[in-house]
Amino acid sequence: MKNTPAVYAALFLGVLAISTSAIFVKFADAPSSAIAFYRLGISALVLLPFLLFSRKRLREVRSLSRKQFLLIAFSGILLGIHYVMWFESLRYTSIASSVVLVCLQPLFSLIFALILFREIPRKSSVVGCLVAIFGCFIIGMADFRISGMALFGDILAFLAAGGVALYFITGQKVRESTGAVTYSVFSYGIGTAFLLIYALIRGDALAGFSAGTWAALFGLAFIATIGGQFLFNLLLKRVSA
Repeated sequence: MKNTPAVYAALFLGVLAISTSAIFVKFADAPSSAIAFYRLGISALVLLPFLLFSRKRLREVRSLSRKQFLLIAFSGILLGIHYVMWFESLRYTSIASSVVLVCLQPLFSLIFALILFREIPRKSSVVGCLVAIFGCFIIGMADFRISGMALFGDILAFLAAGGVALYFITGQKVRESTGAVTYSVFSYGIGTAFLLIYALIRGDALAGFSAGTWAALFGLAFIATIGGQFLFNLLLKRVSA
């Protein structure tokens, strides 16, 4: 299916929105698990009415196969793990270093698509991927650090890139037969449940935050997730992960 200018405009806006994530995380004085929990939890609650008050989407939920549900659950847990690793990486390394490594996500996507689904990447996809990665490195190399605890943060960011790539690859398969709202509500909800269990096991605080932290958490949910990540979920039927 040929993409229209509107699709590319939406993709551009999504990139701008999701690019605010690291800034909001830096302003949020809370454990990484709590930041991830509220980011996904608030986003799931915002989208939930669009599922509950739509007969079409409720029928879609009832028709989900076990395989579809397991894939959605898997993607939700992956997204939760991605957020925890990436947010934690920002505590040890600079925003520039972390973002540069997370920018490897398109490369991971090409590799996972080839290994898991035998999808041969188009030359244009490979070139675009390399150009994007090169651009990220040019922007962030001035502040790129790989020593001391910064190295630990860089490793977390690298693993986070692999996690979110696998999330989008899984999501692309789910979106072949499932709507974006249904997919997002369930994947965000399951990710939220996973993060709640993770936070409770670790004994991380989930309340008692400052007004500034709550503002950052809502910014993460409404701007970076609904305006960015959810928009990507909408576009997965039109644009390759």
